[in-house]
Amino acid sequence: MGVRDLVLFALVFAALPFVLKKPVYGVLLWVWISLMNPHRLTWGIAYAFPFAALVAGVTLIGTLVTREPRQPKGGLAAIVLLLFVIWMCISTFFALRPEAAVPMLDRVLKIQLFTFIALLVLYKREHAIWLIAVVTLSVGFYGVKGGLFTLVTGGGNLVWGPRESFIADNNALALAVVMSIPLWAYLFYLFQHRLVRLGLLGAMLLSGVSAIGSFSRGAFVASTAMLALLWWRGKNKILFGAAAALLAVVAVAFMPEKWEERMATIDNYEEDASAMGRINTWQMLFNLAVDRPFVGGGFEPYSKEILARYKPDYHTVHSAHSIYFQVLGEHGFVGLALFLTFWALTWRIGSQLRRMTRGNPEEAWAYWMASFVQVSLVAYFVGGTFLNLAYWDMPYYLMVALVVARHAVLAERAVPKAASAATSASSPAGTVTAGTP
Repeated sequence: MGVRDLVLFALVFAALPFVLKKPVYGVLLWVWISLMNPHRLTWGIAYAFPFAALVAGVTLIGTLVTREPRQPKGGLAAIVLLLFVIWMCISTFFALRPEAAVPMLDRVLKIQLFTFIALLVLYKREHAIWLIAVVTLSVGFYGVKGGLFTLVTGGGNLVWGPRESFIADNNALALAVVMSIPLWAYLFYLFQHRLVRLGLLGAMLLSGVSAIGSFSRGAFVASTAMLALLWWRGKNKILFGAAAALLAVVAVAFMPEKWEERMATIDNYEEDASAMGRINTWQMLFNLAVDRPFVGGGFEPYSKEILARYKPDYHTVHSAHSIYFQVLGEHGFVGLALFLTFWALTWRIGSQLRRMTRGNPEEAWAYWMASFVQVSLVAYFVGGTFLNLAYWDMPYYLMVALVVARHAVLAERAVPKAASAATSASSPAGTVTAGTP
């Protein structure tokens, strides 16, 4: 057993008593393990040890036996998400490849179970901020690490994510890192200590370098969309645009010529075998959904037999490489409708939170959380067009953060009103208060 294995075992097992007492800590620990996959950075028995299952079990026990506040949240968005989960179970029952669909369903259900547990046990301002911090540090670790690697190697090698995870592929990791940059910016807003801010600024810059060093065209497009939203919402558009253009020129100048050639294929996708493979797979998934409009093909309908049935003029099997075609092909038009509705409702929660907290210094933490989370989600919506990350957990945790932040704001607003009502009720009738004529 290596040092990394020992450290990881010590950290997790030392945390379990606190998890049992405070299920909130269990949710945060689960998010860390699920997103960062620290066990995949070891080489001993910790690599395959079921840390997530252990944490999940203790968290569930703590949720049942403790007296911590528990209240379902999320409103219509949570209901639609639950319907989407149920529909995925139904589509799995009719899956074309049940041997591949069932294991994937098991993986998705574990993620969604903790999404709902988080919605149940997180309830105050600190919980929402802690969740954002854990998500940022878990994914941002690979952004900082990848940025340093890119600088050391001169951008000559790809940046990869943790093995056997949703973001193991260089393209998936690049999108995750791009999504983390607005979250780093939110932490930069929260913390005022000079050295902490300097570290957060460095993390943002290294994450940008890491995303570029991934050679991912999807991440490049996602970054562009993200910057466009920031520019649109910013006050000094000319200064922001000039700064963004300058950073882009410096970054491109640093990268080798093969990076520029890779990005150039965005315009000439017809000449790129990888891009055409994705387009052919999208056509196959669309044809599959037309043939099975309600349930699609179930999880993982990617095989030569299915390809021959729904795209006979193409002979190479690819995964979906698109969150939208992934859901469409795997769960039909009904599944896609639920998926899109859920994210539309999530976006609305962020917009509501921005409107209700705008201009209030006491609630600025929530306003900026909603703002930066929406920027991160734009990267997911755009970059996800080219990646099969429909079931990846990070975006769902961002939804939880928005819901909990909204709940906390409303709860904090209700406290002064309740205190005022209690004071009025306790004052005897006819009492003359100070200042009353």
